[in-house]
Amino acid sequence: MERKGFIFDLDGVIVDTAKYHYLAWKKLANELGFEFTLKQNELFKGVSRKRCLEILLEIGNINASQEQFDQWMVEKNEDYLHYIEKMNASEILPDVPKVLEFLKNRKLPIALGSASKNAKPILEKVGLLSYFDVIVDGNNVTKAKPDPEVFLIASSNLGVEPINCVVFEDAVAGIQAANTAGMVSVGIGDSKTLHEANYNFRDFREISIEFLNTLI
Repeated sequence: MERKGFIFDLDGVIVDTAKYHYLAWKKLANELGFEFTLKQNELFKGVSRKRCLEILLEIGNINASQEQFDQWMVEKNEDYLHYIEKMNASEILPDVPKVLEFLKNRKLPIALGSASKNAKPILEKVGLLSYFDVIVDGNNVTKAKPDPEVFLIASSNLGVEPINCVVFEDAVAGIQAANTAGMVSVGIGDSKTLHEANYNFRDFREISIEFLNTLI
């Protein structure tokens, strides 16, 4: 039987760093003189930092020179890094370690496939880095999800064919990327939003050992 590989997104799957992104964008919006709501923040899901800033400036109806734009990108990231500095194991989403432990004990290859450029320091801070054989993040990819690039690089680095890879994702773009890559997609979150996934769970507490065995 072909060996299976498992690929996890980071934000919203392993840890919830979305709230820190939101706080950093909100701080910038407030500095620029307008409010930025949680509802508006939904537009930022799975979107690159550059595109997020473009959307934010559209919301605030603000024109920026390239120089200002670049400066705000840096400022937002510094604020975000300041927030994640304080992260620890309490930030891991429920039952994620149970699933990682199960896969590790069976010597199955595990990768991270995330757009975050801070994936490695975050995994280190929460104490999960040792579970991952391969890390593919925003430093290794040029195309954002729904382009499958991040998952295809992960599968290649794991030495597992795409058809034998299982992806855990919480964003529509991520599910689409996994499906385009020909991988099995597992949606974590709202099943209505993530209806394109092969399987859906509210969170990892709903994932049973029996289900994991069927994937293997």
